[in-house]
Amino acid sequence: MKKIISVVCLITISVIVMFALKGMSQAKTIEAQSSTDSANKVVVYYFHGTFRCFTCINMEKYSREAIETNFKEALQSGKLEFSSVNVEEHGNEHFEKDYQLYTKSLILSLVKDGKEVKSKNLEKIWEYANNKQEFIDYVTSEINVFLKDSQ
Repeated sequence: MKKIISVVCLITISVIVMFALKGMSQAKTIEAQSSTDSANKVVVYYFHGTFRCFTCINMEKYSREAIETNFKEALQSGKLEFSSVNVEEHGNEHFEKDYQLYTKSLILSLVKDGKEVKSKNLEKIWEYANNKQEFIDYVTSEINVFLKDSQ
């Protein structure tokens, strides 16, 4: 009986290890493909703190709407990414220094061959914070410039 249990356990462990190794190899393949596919891209960061006022929440919402409405193909292809980042969370503090942030900000980052080659702080979002359409038009226009530069 002990031998049977031992053999069953050994077979079970072998099967688990085999599936785990297969999954790791598939993950590496997917990772390699995605890093090749998205070597040139534009990353849009909305930086905020833990405390978020109505205006700050709306600016993120307007940014997301501008991107999801006007750049569906670029998002799906990986040529454009959007990320909302709390700079007060552990590990994100470096962004304040990297982009010289002093308040909530929308940053465009042009990445070529996996490295950032330029960035821009869209400071006018504060001017347009109370006008949704002007905000969306401004963000859309600036992203279009960066996407053209990414080609």
